[in-house]
Amino acid sequence: MARPDRLLRSLHRLSLLNDLDLHLAEYLLTEAKEAASPSLALAVALTSRATGEGHVCLDLNQVAGRVLFDEEEIQVQAPGLEAWRDGLLASGIIGRPGDWQPLILDQRNRLYLHRYWAYEQRLGNALLQRAEDPDRQIDPEAGKEALARLFPADNRDAIDWQKLAVATASLRPLTIISGGPGTGKTTTVLRLLALLRQQAGGEALRIALAAPTGMAAARLQQAIQQAKASLSLSTEQLASIPEQASTLHRLLGMNRSGTGFRHHRDNPLLLDVVIVDEASMVDLALMAKLLDALPHSARLVLLGDRDQLASVEAGSVMGDLCAGCNGPDAEFARQLSLITQQAVAAGEGTGSGLKNSVVELKHSYRFDPQSPLGQLARAVNRGDTHQARKLLDGGGEELGRLDAAGDLAKLVANRFARLFEAVRAGAPVASLFTLLYEFRLLCVLREGPTGVHAMNNAITRELIRQGQISNHSEWYPGRPVMLSRNDYQLNLYNGETGIVLPHPEVKNELAVAFQGSGDEIRWVSPSRLPYCETVFAVTVHKSQGSEFQEVVLQLPDQRSPILCRELIYTAVTRSKKRFTLIGEDALFDAAITHSMRRSSGLADLLSGNPE
Repeated sequence: MARPDRLLRSLHRLSLLNDLDLHLAEYLLTEAKEAASPSLALAVALTSRATGEGHVCLDLNQVAGRVLFDEEEIQVQAPGLEAWRDGLLASGIIGRPGDWQPLILDQRNRLYLHRYWAYEQRLGNALLQRAEDPDRQIDPEAGKEALARLFPADNRDAIDWQKLAVATASLRPLTIISGGPGTGKTTTVLRLLALLRQQAGGEALRIALAAPTGMAAARLQQAIQQAKASLSLSTEQLASIPEQASTLHRLLGMNRSGTGFRHHRDNPLLLDVVIVDEASMVDLALMAKLLDALPHSARLVLLGDRDQLASVEAGSVMGDLCAGCNGPDAEFARQLSLITQQAVAAGEGTGSGLKNSVVELKHSYRFDPQSPLGQLARAVNRGDTHQARKLLDGGGEELGRLDAAGDLAKLVANRFARLFEAVRAGAPVASLFTLLYEFRLLCVLREGPTGVHAMNNAITRELIRQGQISNHSEWYPGRPVMLSRNDYQLNLYNGETGIVLPHPEVKNELAVAFQGSGDEIRWVSPSRLPYCETVFAVTVHKSQGSEFQEVVLQLPDQRSPILCRELIYTAVTRSKKRFTLIGEDALFDAAITHSMRRSSGLADLLSGNPE
């Protein structure tokens, strides 16, 4: 193996390491107490790279002794596991769990940047502490009656999973509710809020609704507003149920400098209940900071879909929380059976300390069991390429395929023409947002010929050709935009989507309309939004937290490390009525047979086996 500095520079020159990986490794090598070795340089650089790719740590078991890079200019093979481990622990910059060193190597040969090891420990211990707290005391008869009012259907032959989830969350200080598309996560939250309000002292509870992005928060808020009509409660009771949602950053109070939060362990949130939607999008660091800021007495409910893409940043928290949880223990199953009047079975072989806190919603109300869309989502989750392609080829009105050689820009422009026509006709802003979510093109990548940037440019040119866009400047009426950064002064956050429209109060001026709480529309000058992009097309990652009537997914023209089963599943489940695929069979098959598993020790920590 080459000298440490030469090895790092060579890997960086070939784009196998980025600038951060290179400079962190070079700096830490100068801090080593012994002469820097190539194996130490490789370990530090690969750990940094793994964190950048979404892993919490580098699993040496998976890389030790293997050829890591085999390029024309450089070939690199990792050392054997035992020798590598001994050398790292002798370096002076890598310690064991509990040591104060830049990197931590645990007994299972997972190598962490110290910051991420600390996040994982803080989060895991905080979750276990909540999960092990005594159940909240409620009157069994009162709880039974309240649940019966909220879930009037009496079918004792089948489990009502929403009812079970609400019962669990009423009893537990920590509840994780996982469910696929249309399983009623929002309805479950609404009924939980109604139940909490009806309990003794419930009218005084301080409740917060949050989501990781502005888009997800807006959707949660709208869904709760719409679902209130389904509850048989008095006007006063409905009014007591909160519906305003915020981003987690806004909830925690991001400092204007963007370097930290106002709420933390020493300045906790003044809340009794926190409900977080789209929890699969929350990364390890943000989840750890949320738990830090949450009072010990507060109730925490996390909702999400364990099968969706994990967060953009490091971690796969939702998946780790649900791992090993297949039902409650016998005593908690007995409690649930009593207040739900359902036969709740205890789990078998459950090893996680969160076993009593995790509920999976299993019945989809959006898709009939025989719905092609629902069947496709399940086939993708199973990695069943044959069934998935069969469904796409014969899915009727719900599923379809398009030739990659077709004029995709024209197809998308034709779909968005309705939005531009409605803008010119002066349609109400609320109806414009409805049109905006009728259709979306999803891409896997940002760059390249099939990436978001290229597609948005091509669609814009086609709309100009069709005469839908007459103003050829950057800002024109009807342009849909998404913020790409948080703006703490404007209280606008990454992922929030708006539409450029004529200003309602200033003649001949344009403004960007954003949906606020209730029917509120916020108007912001384009000059104040330097960090936003057009979203005729959006990446699958950016689409999380949104739903569209129709989705077209364009696969790239070659394999990509981020093309995986979770990405395809996420794209399919963004659609409510129709999903169309553009791409080669080989790429589609490779994607759904490749599950993106991120290296992490959180699931082991929660199971009581951190080492």
